[in-house]
This record gives sequence, C-alpha cells and structure tokens, in this order.
Amino acid sequence: MTAAEISLKKRDKKRWLKDRLMRFAVTLGGVSVLAALVLIFIYLAMVILPIFADSSLETDQKVQPVIVQDPIAMTIDEYGQHALVIDRDGSVDYWTLDNTQSTPYFSASIIEDSVAFARSAPSDNWFAFANRQGQVQLFQPKFLKPLAVRKGQADSPRINYLQLKGKPFEFLDDIALSSGLSVEKLTFATDNSLLTLVAQLSNNRILIKWYQASLTGEYSEVNSQWLSKEFGQQDQLLMTPNGHTLYLRNASDLTILTTEANEFSVREVIDLSLGDELHSVKSIDLLSGAYSLLVSHFDGRVSQWFDVLSNEKRSLTHIRDFKLPSEVQFLLPDTYRKGFYSFYQNGTIQSHYTTSEKLSLFEKAYKKSPQLAAMSANEIHLATLSDGVISLALVDNPYPEISFSSLWQKVWYESYPEPQYVWQSTSANDDFEGKFSLVPLTFGTLKAALFAMIFAVPIAVLGAIYTAYFMTPKMRRVVKPSIELMEALPTVIIGFVAGLWFAPIVETHLTAIVSLLLVLPLSTLVVGLIWYCLPHDWVSRFPNGWHALILVPVLIVTTVIVLNLGGKIESLLFAGDIKLFLNHHGIDFDQRNALVIGFAMGFAVIPTIFTIAEDAIFSVPKHLSDGSLALGATPWQTLIYVVLLTASPGIFSAIMMGLGRAVGETMIVLMATGNTPIMDWNILEGMRTLSATIAVELPESEVGSPHFRLLFLAALLLFLFTFAVNSIAEWVRQRLRDKYRAL
Repeated sequence: MTAAEISLKKRDKKRWLKDRLMRFAVTLGGVSVLAALVLIFIYLAMVILPIFADSSLETDQKVQPVIVQDPIAMTIDEYGQHALVIDRDGSVDYWTLDNTQSTPYFSASIIEDSVAFARSAPSDNWFAFANRQGQVQLFQPKFLKPLAVRKGQADSPRINYLQLKGKPFEFLDDIALSSGLSVEKLTFATDNSLLTLVAQLSNNRILIKWYQASLTGEYSEVNSQWLSKEFGQQDQLLMTPNGHTLYLRNASDLTILTTEANEFSVREVIDLSLGDELHSVKSIDLLSGAYSLLVSHFDGRVSQWFDVLSNEKRSLTHIRDFKLPSEVQFLLPDTYRKGFYSFYQNGTIQSHYTTSEKLSLFEKAYKKSPQLAAMSANEIHLATLSDGVISLALVDNPYPEISFSSLWQKVWYESYPEPQYVWQSTSANDDFEGKFSLVPLTFGTLKAALFAMIFAVPIAVLGAIYTAYFMTPKMRRVVKPSIELMEALPTVIIGFVAGLWFAPIVETHLTAIVSLLLVLPLSTLVVGLIWYCLPHDWVSRFPNGWHALILVPVLIVTTVIVLNLGGKIESLLFAGDIKLFLNHHGIDFDQRNALVIGFAMGFAVIPTIFTIAEDAIFSVPKHLSDGSLALGATPWQTLIYVVLLTASPGIFSAIMMGLGRAVGETMIVLMATGNTPIMDWNILEGMRTLSATIAVELPESEVGSPHFRLLFLAALLLFLFTFAVNSIAEWVRQRLRDKYRAL
C-alpha cells in the first residue's frame, strides 16, 4: 500500500469521525430544543392543572361531644381547635375540639330570658339577643390564639360587647312593655359608629332604632321609626351590614327598604317566586359582601339576586339559579368568597360558587343533615353540630372561582348592569371578588398583533420585493443591513419612545397622521404615473435599480406639507376639533391606542418579515427569471408568475414569524397602551395583552393563588399560540415548496 493511499485512509477516518461528531452535535441540539419545549409545557401544565382539580372534604378529622340544650348558632376558629356554641337561652359555651374534655372550658351568659336572636355576616362575627324586658345585647366572641395559650397570656376567651352606658340597649320603653309588647324577630347592623336595630314586635309592628357612638365609644339613641301597620307579620328580617338596606320577607314577597338620613322608606316589592307557586321561598341569606341575596326555594332551587342599575334606578334582579337535587335544609355562605354550602336531609353537602356557577363539591358526608354548621375564616375547617356532637371536616377547595365559563364566557358580576367579559385581578375591598376572564386579554393580544401586521406586512413584503428583485446590488448592500440592524433595537426603547414621545404627537396631530396614511401611498402612485409619462430618453438616463431614491424627497416633502396643513384640514372637515367630532359620534379616543401600537410594533416586526421574505425572493434561481424573460414575459409578469410563486413559502413563513413576534411582544404594548382590558375594535382605543398582563401582575401575585396560576395559564396560551403559528407556517411552507418545486 502506497503512502498516498495510507494518507487518504487516515483522512477518510478523520472525515468520518468529524461527520459522526457533527451529526451527534446537531442531533443533540435538536433533541435538546424539543426537550426544552416539552419541559416548558410540562412545567406550565403542572402549575395550571390544580385550578381545575376537584375539591375534597375529609370528614371526622376531630369529633367532640358537647352538652347543648337548644343550639342556635356556632362558630369556629381559623385553626380548627376551638368552637363556640350559642344556645337559644342566651348562653355561650367554648369547646376544645380535641375530645379530651366533657365540659366547655369557658361559659358565659349573655342575657336572661332571651326571646329573639340575630347574627351579622360571618366576616364580622357579631351576634345579638333580645329578652322579654325589651333589652338587646350585642356581643362579639373572640377565640384564644394558640400562641397566647402557650405563653400563658390569657386564661379565658374574650367577649366584646356593644352596650348603652354599660348595659344592654333598652330597645322597648316602659310604655311598650306595659302594653305587653315583646320582641319576636330581630336584625341589626353595625357600621363604623352607627348601630341600627330592627325588631318585629308581638303586635306585628316593626320598630327601628338608630344609636350613634361618640368619640369615647358611648352610644346614644339618635332616632327611631315605626313602620306602617300594613307590613304585618313577616317571616324573616334581614339587613345589610352597613345598615342601608332592610329586607322584609313575607312568604315569597320581599319588601326592600332603603335608608336616608336615618329614615327607612320602601324602594320596591319583589315576588321572589317569579309568579310560580312551585318556587315558593323557604329562606333568604346574604352572600359574602352583602351585595347579593341567596334565596332558598322549597322546590330545591337556590337563586341569586342583586341590585342592577337600569335607567338610573336600582332594582333587585334575578340573576341565576342553582338547581339542587332536593329541598335544602339550610345554606352556609362562605366567609369571604362568593360561594355557599348547601346541606340536605340525607346528609349530602354541596358547594357552589356563584359567579363561576361551579359545583366544586358534591359528597354524602353525614348520616343526616346537621343542625348547625360553621366555616373557619380561612375556609379550611368546616364544623357541624349534630345530636350533641361537633364534627370537624377539612375542606380543600382553593379555586372555586375558576371554571370554563368564568374564563371564556360572559359573567354577570355584582353591581354590573349586564353579563360582561371582565379582567380585574384586584378589587377595592374584600366585598368584591377578582374577575378573571381571559377573553379581554386574548382579544387585546390579537388586536395589537392585527394592527401591527396591517402596518408591517405591506411595507416589509413590498420592500423585500423591490430590494431583492429591482434594486441595484450596490444599494441593496446598504439597505438590507440597515433594515436588519433595526431588529437589534431593544423593544423597551421602542415602547418608551412610542409611549412618551410618539403618542402625544399622534394626539396633537391626529388629523395629519390619519391623512398621511392616505396621502403617502397616493403620492407614491402619482410619482410613478409622472415617471411613466416622461419621455423615454429622460427615463433611460437614470441608472436602473436606483429609482427608490426619487421617492425619498417626495415622501419627506409630502409629510412636511400634510403636518403643516393638518390644522386646516381639521378645521375644514371636523369643525376644528376631531376628538370632539369622534366623541359626538360615539368613538372614544385614548392617547395610547392601537394606532400608536400599530406604528411602534410594526416598526419592530418589519425587520423580521423583511429579512426572511427578501432572502426567499433573492434566492429564487436566476435561470427561472431569465427563462421567463427570454420567453417574452415582462419583468412584472416574471415577478408575479415566477419569482413570487417560487418564493411564496418563504414569504408566508416571514409573515407568520412576524405574527408570532407581534403576539408575544411585551414591552411595546406595556409602555405604549393604556393597559385597559377593554374589548373594542376601535383603533383609537387601547387594549391589554396577555404578555403585558404577565409582566405587570406576576411579580405581585401571591404564589399558588388563583391569580398566580391564571397568569401561568395566560403564558401557556401564548406558548401554544406561537407554537401553533410556527407549526402551521412550516406545514404551509412545505406544501407550497412541494407545489412550486417543479418551476
């Protein structure tokens, strides 16, 4: 074997080894990219899936026998360690839920000879007793904190009282007592320093009294009111915690009274059965926040009602129904959330969330319906009292407000005039819930991308066609790198300039900016027409491929002229104020709007589309265009029927890549829009996108909260959308390439 052959063999082995190593490296890189995509998807799914998981109820976590006579109410501490049982005779007992004591560790008598009882919303935890002597005692029991017990800081629970000069409120005076009157039904409201007491007396009259607290905390009566005899016997009295609204229920008829200057007047009377005797009413309860009424019907339905403003007048409106399997024994509203638990005679318990209409829990947890139930403030521990035994259950229901309907369908929220798509992740106070519709964010994302593409695609594609097919190579070597250099500009800079500099210019010169969108293309066509009409000798003297330079001064001069004439155009067409004209025709205007986004984000997307499309057009084999020209086709015919068809896969891919870039853009839409989640195609209004919402709200969201997980769902939507866009682009590109490969 010669030395040359040995050397050739060695080179072949080295080449083979290098080929293997490069193949392995490329394969590893591709697999790593796919693995990274799969891991991203898995991680996002792991964060999101818990919000769609079923709730659970673990019963008999603790069982405590208690001694009770006639229990009327019960509460439980947030740690699930202590329970308070209130008896109808006016006594309260504190029990430890560890089944180690047969007697309460603390008892107190609130009032003697009690005849009526009332309680506030669970979040306030105030209670009231009325006795035969016409006295009303309000009290608020407090539980011991476990840390205080361990440190020996307290040996008994604390009970807060609201009293009149150190004594229960004298609701009935001596004249009423001497007439044999007594309290039969009671309700109350404590709002800041104002206390409102409402009672139905034994003569079926309703008496209302207001008490005002001084700076020292002493209460004094400020007003009283007797309601008309026409109200008669009522089955239920209920008042909102602020004392502004009083509900009187007589069978299925509900009388709504509102107060002004410490005086109640009838606002309206509602038939809660909606005229159907089969839907007669059993009881009413206030949902958390006291903006909604939960109405239990004898036919097994629970309906939700709340005030709706129509024609500048509020009216209690039937919103939605929850059809339950049988007659409800009683309802237990959530402490802070807009849900409720329903208990049935056979021991079944259900949990519904009103706005999402989600049945998050359905379980036969008890042998029969309990007498009483209470939920801890953190809504983790559920205590029930049945046959002298308190049972503690552990509730796992962290995301009842999330359902398909709440995310993607219109929801009728409290105090809203109609069902709407709303994204409002935080509320002014705990009385209102977060609103998590993804529709406005998805709409805003598509709106921003659409207007950006409307601006970017014609400029980028037409510019790519001219640069690749008509422009002289010398000019192309300057133009193409310059446009590609635009892609290196940080989008945060583009957004900053668009939001703080360009948006005010658009607002000030709106008429001129809109006019430029029409005048600049027309001026280009006019220049082309003039060029076409010039003598051939003149035209032939201009170097071929440099014609774009002619448009530069024309466009600059046209822009200057239109900007200077913008005020006159506005005065001529819009009476001097285009924004007033738009407002008169029902078109809103925001300074940071979709028009600004179209310019700014289009500026960022143009380099992506231009570069890919220009490369595709320039890469069309020269023999195809030469052959077309040799067969007699004009340059324009060659461009349209040969070059563009051959390059169409690349052009389509460029547009889809630009769309993916526009959908995922964050900083421009964050800084150049009002970030208001509205749904309107008006180009002069802003929007809020998925990416901007993630950037703004994720750093401040509580880890593991519904808000936190929904932001990850928004990220997954962006991920899937861009993945789908790129996949479709690749599929179409392959189909087009196969179709025009024979050219």
